[in-house]
Amino acid sequence: MNGSPLLLALHSSSETLGVALQPLGQGDADAQVESFHLGRRLSNALLPCVEQVLPADQWPRIGRLAVATGPGGFTGTRLTVVLARTLAQQLQIPLHGFSSFLLIARRLLAAEANASAGEKLWLEQVLPRRGSVVGCYGLDPQALGGVAELEIPRLVRPEEPWSGDSPCAPAAVDAAADARQLLELAQLAHAAALPGPWAPVLPLYPTSPVEGL
Repeated sequence: MNGSPLLLALHSSSETLGVALQPLGQGDADAQVESFHLGRRLSNALLPCVEQVLPADQWPRIGRLAVATGPGGFTGTRLTVVLARTLAQQLQIPLHGFSSFLLIARRLLAAEANASAGEKLWLEQVLPRRGSVVGCYGLDPQALGGVAELEIPRLVRPEEPWSGDSPCAPAAVDAAADARQLLELAQLAHAAALPGPWAPVLPLYPTSPVEGL
């Protein structure tokens, strides 16, 4: 990548860590995308895995960051968001956080050949004994990347009646593919010169980590 500024994307909303790297401002350039199935080992393996893609002595080359903010596992999502916030603050570079559900919705809607503006899609992640996390997305040419988050992911408890008014699909993460989605969105943000302040980028927790204790 010849010393050019880099775009780094991190995704750990599932048990698989996705790390993606691409020259900043070159969305058509080949991207390096790696996935690491870590499960509970993420806390110890996060930095070594990131360094497999981009060694720490090259981190000053990062010109912009993107991170998946969840919903997902409490520890996994928090760790990559904290790392991304720290890098953005120390390097004084833009950071963009995107919902993991939004990344899934972009993949699914892009795969629909007949999808049209205004079409909506619900995503659902079923949680054992606690209900489901649901969010709604739609094609919108005015939104960054063409897909808007119409309803942010929220918890629907088992006793609550719920039925989406549009097709519903499982919120199935593909860490590598969704890391590529992060690259695409962050490249668009860079092209639009969006500022990307790090402070508002926080993990999205529709459920409480202490619920039921």
